[in-house]
Amino acid sequence: MNEAVFLEFYARTAGPLFGYLVRLTGSRPLAEDLVQDAYLRLLSSRHLPLNQDHLRNYLFRIATNLARDHFRRADVEQRVGSLAGPSRVEAARSPYAGDVWSVLSRLKPRDRELLLLAYVEGLSHREIAEVTGLMRASVRPLLYRSRRRFAAMLRAAGLVPQGSETTV
Repeated sequence: MNEAVFLEFYARTAGPLFGYLVRLTGSRPLAEDLVQDAYLRLLSSRHLPLNQDHLRNYLFRIATNLARDHFRRADVEQRVGSLAGPSRVEAARSPYAGDVWSVLSRLKPRDRELLLLAYVEGLSHREIAEVTGLMRASVRPLLYRSRRRFAAMLRAAGLVPQGSETTV
């Protein structure tokens, strides 16, 4: 990939990727690090997709996997820390405390990934499967369950209007 093509691709994808990672991780500094790592890994890859949409999905997949790795490390550190005493690892807090974003930040990472990719990034089920590594047929039921869990959490937090008992 030459410099001009990369700069145009970066200009188109950096903002959406950063926004996705901030919402996924709940941390701007962590999202900044993951964005840098994702582009570095993209540029280090030997076989890049030629199609710009596939390249974008590949970038999001790299970033999603980096975030998953971070969550796994944090979970292991938290479990090890709890054996030795008080936890040294605190979950990243969303800057949007008390609203829908804070509820979203309390979902499991996979649920957040699916909801953000579908409803914030507007990806199709096929594209979500490419980004997450899931089978295409699995995306729809997993997304449905994620939506149900999110709706239940919104109701529990009192963020669903009275009389509105439909699923989110």
